[in-house]
Amino acid sequence: MSEGESRQVQFATHSRSAACPETDNFDTSLRTESTQPPTFFDRMATTLPHTIRFPGLDRTTPLVDRFGLTVVVPAYNEFSRLPRTLDGLAEWASSREFGVEILVVDDGSHDATAEVAARHPCGCGVIRLAANSGKGAAVRTGMLVGQGAVVAFTDADLPYRLDALEQAHSLIAEGAAEVVYGGRDLAESAEAVSRARSRSLASVCYRRFASRLVSRDVPDTQCGLKAYSHAAAWEVFSRVQTNGFAFDAEAIFVARRLGLTSARVPVVLVNEAGSTVSLRRHAAAMVRDVVKARLRHWREEGLPTATIPAHEFLRRAGAPLPQRRAA
Repeated sequence: MSEGESRQVQFATHSRSAACPETDNFDTSLRTESTQPPTFFDRMATTLPHTIRFPGLDRTTPLVDRFGLTVVVPAYNEFSRLPRTLDGLAEWASSREFGVEILVVDDGSHDATAEVAARHPCGCGVIRLAANSGKGAAVRTGMLVGQGAVVAFTDADLPYRLDALEQAHSLIAEGAAEVVYGGRDLAESAEAVSRARSRSLASVCYRRFASRLVSRDVPDTQCGLKAYSHAAAWEVFSRVQTNGFAFDAEAIFVARRLGLTSARVPVVLVNEAGSTVSLRRHAAAMVRDVVKARLRHWREEGLPTATIPAHEFLRRAGAPLPQRRAA
């Protein structure tokens, strides 16, 4: 970003001893200090040896050299809306000065979500989970597989204007933060579309509850736009075990306990109709998962024991489009 560009950013650097004293026994041995972090496959070989196989991909090549940014898009039964999302991401990516990997993770959809993504001309990568495992599981898979130097995720309906993603990438690429969270509560955030009042109220109530258990520095735990350095994505999501919608809260808590530097950026909501989260239906499970995650990290030492579900890799980013079968 240029020096004259106006932006509102909140920074929070967490010292393990000062900001989060309960992390004294938290294992941070996997934090990567080298400028050339080990590849995804190197890490998997020592921590998750039986969860993933990508035949034909050269594991000796540092994957972070291929893309400046990975955008993970979790999708469940998004056959009709996904093409427009991929069109928007592809148009935005084409004007960036760095390579962008778009990675769709199909969460065991019952429709042709994965096939539509695999045939889209944007050349996105596509992973299909063997069964519906939850948004948290889909995001975790994409964040651990993503090849970019920065790995981000957003929702399948592209709810936020993409300038926030650009800002998040810049902050991490410049070394200003290791993790960047979108914040709907920031002064410069806005809503270009209207939200139901009941939905907004329920969202605020849940955010206040979750932030008290997770981190007061990140009051908006559920904003669907977050970005991590490649190393931070591994450090966080190899420890996040929540498969449901509350995975965001656990990821924020883990990042805080690891002492990762973070920043928040404003977002502009441009699409609300496609959200699949209903706090009326999912609130109880989300509250339960947040409490369970907090207790789990109190009891354990924060080892990277999370796994990714059974899956198949339909297409790697940039690979030729699959051929249509003859009728």
